[in-house]
Amino acid sequence: MIEDKNQPRTELSDLGEFGLINHLTKNLKIQQKSTVYGIGDDAAVLDFKTDKVVVTTDLLVEGVHFDLSYAPLKHLGYKSVVVNLSDVYAMNAEATQVTVSIAVSNRFPLEALEALYAGIETAANVYNVDVVGGDTTSSTTGLLISVTAIGKVAQNEEVYRNGAKPNDLLVVSGDLGGAYMGLQVLEREKEVFKVNPNNQPDLDGYTYIIERQLKPEARKDIVELLKALEVKPTAMIDVSDGLSSEIMHLCTQSEVGCDLYENKIPLDPQVISVCEEFDIDSTTVALNGGEDYELLFTIAQDDFDKIKGNPHLSVIGYITEKDAGLHLVTRAETKIELKAQGWKNFND
Repeated sequence: MIEDKNQPRTELSDLGEFGLINHLTKNLKIQQKSTVYGIGDDAAVLDFKTDKVVVTTDLLVEGVHFDLSYAPLKHLGYKSVVVNLSDVYAMNAEATQVTVSIAVSNRFPLEALEALYAGIETAANVYNVDVVGGDTTSSTTGLLISVTAIGKVAQNEEVYRNGAKPNDLLVVSGDLGGAYMGLQVLEREKEVFKVNPNNQPDLDGYTYIIERQLKPEARKDIVELLKALEVKPTAMIDVSDGLSSEIMHLCTQSEVGCDLYENKIPLDPQVISVCEEFDIDSTTVALNGGEDYELLFTIAQDDFDKIKGNPHLSVIGYITEKDAGLHLVTRAETKIELKAQGWKNFND
């Protein structure tokens, strides 16, 4: 973590655990009707009436999921909430509450955690969710953040990964590959900084992809859009581990095959130009990069006219029978077997 020596530093030991929790959460406000009681007791109390409840948890570990040499703590707080909300939206649900737990070493002053929680609070306000609890503890290494997101969905409106049927269309929101290429730029500038600490990084021309990496957004708007269009996906998943991995998850769960068309994969012009700069194939980046947090889903062909021409959605393929397998149809119109090479935990 790059620390400004001129900034004031308040040791966490000066507050103690409960004092720290009270300090970091004092500005959090309740916004959801389903939140009966939030922070301040042994547990939060939620009331969802007749809706179904969805729950998801993610763990972010320093040195594995983020690098504080270039990830601002406020951005990290924002991202830690957003990546969890993305899983809620992938169920066709509305996110309503989160809990945030952190393990932190004594190298972090109070001011660092204030910045982290400023990002958490911003995300809660932007996505209209309540922070209703969590925990703080000490760490012997670095920073660890665990977020649990809770949401609600009306009866029979939830969407699983296992509902895709042959002849369904495969659709993705937004564009792909930006987060991975943003990471490549940040890693390159980090290496330059190591060689010459006086050299300031030149990030002009990389704004979009760096933001895709450091401050991603969850696609709440797509869930709302599909409802407005009266389209209920047959299956859905968020793109956190790379497009190819997510397609394989969806098809495995649904027991179907898929043809994905290379020329239909949405790429931002900045992604294409930076791939050329790094001499990396843009299709490979889109398939395997990960951390885009777009929504990948299938719809019945009857719903095609409802989404046709929508700038937020791209039809990138269609679902086939299981025996047909999973294939990428290249620009040269040849078929190659689709393989997952995206993010995997526990790799050596």
